[in-house]
Amino acid sequence: MTPKSGERSPHRDQIDVERPDALPRADVVICAYTLDRESLLRRAIASASSEPGDGQVIVVVDHNPELLAALAAGPDLGPGVVLCENRFARGLSGARNTGVERADAEIVAFLDDDAQAAPGWLAAIRRAHADPRVVGTGGWVDAEWEAGEAPEWFPEEFLWTVGCSYPGLPESPGAEIRNPIGANMSFSRDDLSAIGGFRSGLGRVGTAPFGCEETEAAIKIRGRTPGGRIVLLRDARVRHFVPKSRATWSYFARRCVAEGRSKALVTEAVGSADGLVSERRYVRVTLPAAVARGAGDALRGDVHGLQRSGAVVAGLSLTVYGYLAGRHERSAAAPGRGESSVGSDESQDPDDATAIGTARRAAPRIAALAAGLIAVLGAAHVWWHSIRGRR
Repeated sequence: MTPKSGERSPHRDQIDVERPDALPRADVVICAYTLDRESLLRRAIASASSEPGDGQVIVVVDHNPELLAALAAGPDLGPGVVLCENRFARGLSGARNTGVERADAEIVAFLDDDAQAAPGWLAAIRRAHADPRVVGTGGWVDAEWEAGEAPEWFPEEFLWTVGCSYPGLPESPGAEIRNPIGANMSFSRDDLSAIGGFRSGLGRVGTAPFGCEETEAAIKIRGRTPGGRIVLLRDARVRHFVPKSRATWSYFARRCVAEGRSKALVTEAVGSADGLVSERRYVRVTLPAAVARGAGDALRGDVHGLQRSGAVVAGLSLTVYGYLAGRHERSAAAPGRGESSVGSDESQDPDDATAIGTARRAAPRIAALAAGLIAVLGAAHVWWHSIRGRR
């Protein structure tokens, strides 16, 4: 039975977190869509299966009969592993909702198919949920670069573009966050059911680099529970594989634009106060510090520092452009004046509409200038090394 808004499971007030058998049960959901990552998927399943949680590991295949057949016919996935097909629309949101539907534990933890859980991952999540105020968790996600390390131009503040934790997240243990990173997160099953699951139309579909379905879900879940907290768990760690194809400027740019568009959909549904609260501090504090650090690195002889500073400027510009373009598209598709649609109040504000129109016209030029800056810095890098080679 789904609890009413604000209700938590009453027995969680008396849980002894030192007794694993007393902690809330947890099912793990892993969604997969491609045969290309079968070996990584099997690694993810094995890492989740090794965690005692008194629950299932639910593997949801997203409309790929070949992958489903390969998993069923290949080496045994292990006891407690449930294999099923996404029964909703193609995409990550539908696959996750299928997993939630199949789950029967109190807590549902989500692990990406190309991530590997560290020992103690699920135990940390279960301990956190023993607190009745905790409605969700976000674990720490370390990057596992296929190339061995990040490109030298890549700013670590943009690790979110490859689904990993980044500087600017809270430092204190158990700190509250607005939303988790989707590769490593958990929510109450009842809460997810109560909000209708993850929204279709947000989230990845195949390789399209969209997201933010977990952001909207987290905001809705916290909103339905007064005093509810979503906490960052640095001791619930996973390694997230980053292929060489995602360590490129073109992917970085596409992911930034896609994130902006996704944020536009989220703010339409929940408003900018909740939808952009984390981004405001990130833009005001984290990114200026990143630009300054890159410049400082350059002054100390690291020419790539200028590239990282340029990438920060470009990444922010492209994300803002995606957001404004998304807002414009949603505004154009909304009903005419005098009518309203869910979550569209903000877009009807005249001052807001004027600001969006002005910024939208400027954003492509800003993005082009930022991309040009990256090209110039790259040329400077080549020139610098050619000069050094002559010495």
